[in-house]
Amino acid sequence: MPVLNIVLVEPRIPQNAGNVARTCAVTGARLHMVGPMGFTIDDRKLKRAGLDYWHQLDITYYRDYADFLGKNVGPFFYFTSKGLHRHTDVSYPDGAYLVFGREDAGLPESLLVQHPESCVRIPMRHGERCLNLSNSVAVGVYEALRQWDFAELETHGQLTNYEWK
Repeated sequence: MPVLNIVLVEPRIPQNAGNVARTCAVTGARLHMVGPMGFTIDDRKLKRAGLDYWHQLDITYYRDYADFLGKNVGPFFYFTSKGLHRHTDVSYPDGAYLVFGREDAGLPESLLVQHPESCVRIPMRHGERCLNLSNSVAVGVYEALRQWDFAELETHGQLTNYEWK
């Protein structure tokens, strides 16, 4: 299965991080949490949002963005409302890192301006700020997985009390 990496840079809201963790668990994506974070890892809200998926996660924590960069090489795709390209117009290769910024500020413009070709935007109405962080991650994850034809993921469900004809 191709490897997909999700990077949360300085997340602030534990429920968002928990929802992202759940998305990573059910899709097999690796989660990278970059500090400083606005909550502690043992935060009750974080665990509740991720429910019982924490044991299924491949998760790594980093002190700060410099620590993250020192241990990982791209390709990096920066999800931002300021991006020049639609998230569906780029190809996500095996090992791609989808990078998301904090809920109240996004990714620093000083980082974005250094990587204009890697800044992607989820289309939305003019004048609106952005989608919720966990929703944005889900959109990005499933676009990459769609491009990979949902490799090694179950694509057909089963009924519990009935059978499909």
